[in-house]
Amino acid sequence: MTAVREATGARPAPAWRGGFGRLWTAAVVSKFGDSLRAAALPLLAATLTDDPLLIAAVTACGHLPWLLFGLLGGAVADRVDQRRAMWAVDLVRGGLMAGFAVAVTLGHASIALLLVLAFALTTLQTLFDNAATALLPSLVPADALAGANARLMTGQQLAGGLLAAPLVPLLLLAGAAVPYGVDAASYVLAALLIASLRTGAPERPPRKPGATLRADMAEGLAVLWRDRSLRRLCTATTLCNIGMGALIATLVLHVTGWLDAGEGGYAAAITAYAAGSVVGGLLAVRIARWTGRIRGILLAGTVQTGCLALMGSVHGLGVTIGAMAVFGLMGTVWNVNQVTLMQERAPEGTLGRVSAAFRTLAVGGAPLGALLGGAVAAAWGLNTPALLAAALFALAVASLAPLIN
Repeated sequence: MTAVREATGARPAPAWRGGFGRLWTAAVVSKFGDSLRAAALPLLAATLTDDPLLIAAVTACGHLPWLLFGLLGGAVADRVDQRRAMWAVDLVRGGLMAGFAVAVTLGHASIALLLVLAFALTTLQTLFDNAATALLPSLVPADALAGANARLMTGQQLAGGLLAAPLVPLLLLAGAAVPYGVDAASYVLAALLIASLRTGAPERPPRKPGATLRADMAEGLAVLWRDRSLRRLCTATTLCNIGMGALIATLVLHVTGWLDAGEGGYAAAITAYAAGSVVGGLLAVRIARWTGRIRGILLAGTVQTGCLALMGSVHGLGVTIGAMAVFGLMGTVWNVNQVTLMQERAPEGTLGRVSAAFRTLAVGGAPLGALLGGAVAAAWGLNTPALLAAALFALAVASLAPLIN
């Protein structure tokens, strides 16, 4: 694929024409639809039950498949044509969402249906996301990977964080099923875009005779463990995800309770985070070029630690909004460099499995962090989960420090 030079002339940026532009558009359209569903689903769940445990179970079902099937999704992604796997998965997800929209229209939605839907969609996502991570290096030059990842994450944050959520109330006025219908359409459109890619058959080293999916999954874990940089980065990301789980699960209490800023203050904090994430996507490549890949991640984690400490110790909505904006910016810088480093270091033919092992281990931190955050808030105050998150981010940064030579 051709590449164009960035303004500095230092490194090539991915060209929008051809494969990358279609993949970017598919990812952004799909993220937009997913964000509509994510914002509308809790509202629907609250109309079906007043049991907090059942409502929380809907969210839990959106995480559980990564722990159960994440490694399997990566192993399959390394065995199949990633492009075909992605468009096939999106067509299935589009069909599921269309069926759900019909059920909502006819008044047949139930908590049980929501639980099954959340579980099924995330199960399919384990294959889609690992295949997408493995496919991208075949669409852009190796030295343009960071720019490609930054553009993908920026577009997804813009569509999901800033555009989709404000539209949900308007769409709900048109009908309770409309957000889910739009999500279904986004999956179908994304599938068509991905199916139109012309990447050719994936190049892979010969597979060992009699290799099983279980052996493939074990190999992905082994590759991750043997690579010192990826192993430490996975550990650090898991610690950060525990902190993120604690923060996100209690943020509404932090803002509406400790700060007494109401729902408007909570919305402002979330919007600031999304806006900062978009800016982070625009700056991530430049920061990495200035600092280097690992140092860029360390810088991001250090600044995020300071933001969390500020949020947990200074009583002021303006401080929280500003801290959330910078926190989101540096979060994207971390994520862009993390994914790019993984794509650069994974041996040929193993990227799907390495990505799956990394995600499966890291994603397990979020639900643990949510439980810890709730317990800490109940025991020591509504501002303490932010301080707990700051401590965990500081540990993450410390665990990466030995990688600096």
